[in-house]
Amino acid sequence: MTQGQSDNTDIRLDKWLWAARFYKTRAIAKEMINGGKVHYNGQRAKSSRNAEIGAVLKIRQGYDDKEIVIKKLSQLRQSGAIAQELYEETATSLAKRAINAEQRRLNMLNNPIPDQKPDKKQRRQLMRFKDL
Repeated sequence: MTQGQSDNTDIRLDKWLWAARFYKTRAIAKEMINGGKVHYNGQRAKSSRNAEIGAVLKIRQGYDDKEIVIKKLSQLRQSGAIAQELYEETATSLAKRAINAEQRRLNMLNNPIPDQKPDKKQRRQLMRFKDL
């Protein structure tokens, strides 16, 4: 066992999410948990809840929903390689995220972003077209 990793279960969920590098600060982790973006074993969690090995977390980050299983506990924020050893993402979660990413990519191809903003004349034409 490396420094900062332990088998005891007195590690807060917000601290574990921070150590596993899901969030940049503990304050953001706490805010996301209290905002309902993190579910612990299928239920809304509190930031003070103790993280346990084998627990299933559902985390909403941006467009993605991640389902992970806690493998190790750590109180220290370390390198990304070490942080990835703390959890394992489920196969169904990986498949869903790949499908969603592909759908977003295809949507961007069908609705490309224009190279520049419309000028005043073009904005007026758009407003007339939209009937605003």
